[in-house]
Amino acid sequence: MTAPNIVWTRIDERLLHGQIRITWGKQTGANLILVANNEAAEGPNAAFMQAGMKASAGGEYAVRFFTLQKTIDVISKASAKQKIFILCNSPEDVAQLVESGVPITQCNVGNMHFHEGKKQITKTVSVNESDLKAFERMVKLGVPCTIQNTPDQKPVCVLEQAVASM
Repeated sequence: MTAPNIVWTRIDERLLHGQIRITWGKQTGANLILVANNEAAEGPNAAFMQAGMKASAGGEYAVRFFTLQKTIDVISKASAKQKIFILCNSPEDVAQLVESGVPITQCNVGNMHFHEGKKQITKTVSVNESDLKAFERMVKLGVPCTIQNTPDQKPVCVLEQAVASM
């Protein structure tokens, strides 16, 4: 069996929204957006969340909502025709996928909102110690993690930016 064709992996607390469809989807050539998120897949508000996200996809992409475990279990069965854009809302989720063998080759960080206990390191990204540890785990496994809100911006290494901002 061939490896899944994962064309992009992004962390965005908003998950699937118009910016993903308009900018990143086109930039990456994806034809399937996989929202790997336990709440969006099976949480109490999953149907509501999924409806909004499917509307944001505008019918341009196939959209799937899988728990992290289901993603781990089935990603290797993806068709070679599927150009998969994985979308998570936290670095811990992406780190779990990577550590479980999902062949992610890069991690793009878009939006991680400021919450109590987090330090803002760019206009759109705030992190805490747990987030930084998840990024460190990914980097140790060979997965570069960069902040880049839109494709026209220059990517910035998350860990370097965090050190410079702290």
